[in-house]
Amino acid sequence: MNTEQTIIFLILVATLVMFAWGRFRYDIVAMAALMACVLAKLVEPANAFSGFGHPAVITVACVLIISHALQNSGVVDLIAVKLAPHTKNIYVHVGALTALVTIASAFMNNVGALALMLPVAIATAHEHKRSPAFLLMPLAFGSILGGMTTLIGTPPNIIIASYKAEIGLAGYNMFDFSFVGVPVALLGVVFISFLGWKLIPRERTQKNVTQQLMDVNEYLTEVRIPKDCDLIGQSLEEAAVFNTENIEVIGLARGNGRAGPAPHRHVIEDNDVLIIKADPNEITKIIDENGLELVTTADQAFQHLTENDLSMAEAIIMPGSQLEGRTIAYFRRRTGHAIAMVALSRSGHTVINKRLRRQVLQSGDILLLQGSEEVMETAFNNLGLLPVAKRNIKLGRERRIGLAVGIFAAAIGLGVAGILPLMISFVLAIAGFIATGILKPRQLYSEIDWPVIVLIGAMIPIGRALESTGATALIANSIVTLTDGLPIWAIMALMLIITMLLTDIINNAATALVMAPIAVGIANNLGVNLDPFLMAVAIGASSAFLTPIGHQSNTLVMGPGGYEFTDYWRVGLPLDILIVLVSIPLLLIFWPI
Repeated sequence: MNTEQTIIFLILVATLVMFAWGRFRYDIVAMAALMACVLAKLVEPANAFSGFGHPAVITVACVLIISHALQNSGVVDLIAVKLAPHTKNIYVHVGALTALVTIASAFMNNVGALALMLPVAIATAHEHKRSPAFLLMPLAFGSILGGMTTLIGTPPNIIIASYKAEIGLAGYNMFDFSFVGVPVALLGVVFISFLGWKLIPRERTQKNVTQQLMDVNEYLTEVRIPKDCDLIGQSLEEAAVFNTENIEVIGLARGNGRAGPAPHRHVIEDNDVLIIKADPNEITKIIDENGLELVTTADQAFQHLTENDLSMAEAIIMPGSQLEGRTIAYFRRRTGHAIAMVALSRSGHTVINKRLRRQVLQSGDILLLQGSEEVMETAFNNLGLLPVAKRNIKLGRERRIGLAVGIFAAAIGLGVAGILPLMISFVLAIAGFIATGILKPRQLYSEIDWPVIVLIGAMIPIGRALESTGATALIANSIVTLTDGLPIWAIMALMLIITMLLTDIINNAATALVMAPIAVGIANNLGVNLDPFLMAVAIGASSAFLTPIGHQSNTLVMGPGGYEFTDYWRVGLPLDILIVLVSIPLLLIFWPI
């Protein structure tokens, strides 16, 4: 191993560790790694940003914009409302919604497809008195499965196709991924519909959903003890209101903006601010019955839930939202101080060491907000919040639906027929959406997931550095040496499993960028067709089912489903095993070695 290879390996390992740690957003980590390669003279400064003009980057950006246009048209909404009456049986309920989101995510952004269906799932769960936990993980997994069925279904497929074209071979067409992806997705939907949802822990699926739309882990809320409150002078263990199974005092706010544990023997005093864990109905009840004051973030003022001119709404922070990594103060500024955060729900987290207004918001957090409906609707659209309420599905948009589908189908046809490169046909489709009013010009750039774009653009030169230094060939040779004597299908299975494990801890696009050159190196070393190895990487990179951090869809449902970190592998591990068992034979059939 020479000096350049040692340096690039160190940078790569450090990058993967930072991805897994999650302390810094993945686009920042990728850009830092790129700068390290430039400083180490592994990437020429003139080529440092060449990745941002790569066809994969342009195509991913176009798909994100087109995805929003399809959302605007109401395509999925129309299908969802037609399915809603047929969800009385739980098997049909889980299967129909999972199948729908799987089909939708084959042609649009995975998270976008999930965001369309999530409120529908919650509303129908409430209607049938079922816990959303039965539905939301299946929905998330379905959105991931659908992505592996087409070229544009997920960024890893676009990256794999672009990489093959970059090394001088014919790239993959729109439906080349369908040969293996469709059977795998179909198997996944069947597994989830008949068995997978039963593997979700019973404690997540047996919560009472008849009294609240959202079945999430209890909200963390702050209440203030006013000077005339009857609870003053009682200890926390003596106060009956705080000693029921529905309410738990978990913290006592301090004057310095931080919070600490609330001792049971603490004697309640005037102006105490208690952090309690309860559902919204219980919060309202104790405030009304005990004369407490709800602490909101409205300029640190204290307001009551019963104010006539305000309404309450729940919203999930979407992946890529402007609020990720921000505090409530930023939210207040962006909404013109017109909306107050009343409470916060973060699945799996009960230890609070900060006041709510100092909490750093995360993707998947659920906020209980207070403000006028008009202002909140505007804020939700601008800040990347998903309102958790029954969708107001408008069925009078058939003409827009037909027009949107027609424009999209024409773009796909031009690309598949080879008349135009796919990214060019997609740009023309976007122009068509704008010309017909389906997409507003101001939505063009707001709908692009810029961290993903930066990640891909930064990692492409790093991948080239891995190849130019010989590091990729070294890794491939080492794997071939270690697996000497094994049949080729077993080496393919090993590649698939490694990719699966990697994508569960780092971004799926980064996984594809790292593993694609290695897969080609192994195939070349073995002297076999590289297609099944590249397709194995594509399948593996789209199999992030073991953790909530492996894919944005998993993160998004963690809060509203009330899931714990370990819940995902209970359903995801048998699904991963099934995918390996089915995809390897299919790869050998459709992409012979």
